[in-house]
Amino acid sequence: MKINVGGIDRILRIVVGLVLIALAATGTVGWWGWLGVIPLATGLFRVCPAYSLLGMNTCPLHGKSES
Repeated sequence: MKINVGGIDRILRIVVGLVLIALAATGTVGWWGWLGVIPLATGLFRVCPAYSLLGMNTCPLHGKSES
């Protein structure tokens, strides 16, 4: 899989994912807060399937594969 999530995008995804999961775990928001797993995973693995479908890439290392 090709890396398509860059630095700032990656940090934002991880932070938003963690915040949503924390809010869901504390009962502040409903079940939908657990959807924070999605941005967390895409930030950690640096691969976003939606970006691939749309032909987007925020990673400065265009065309490199994750080893």
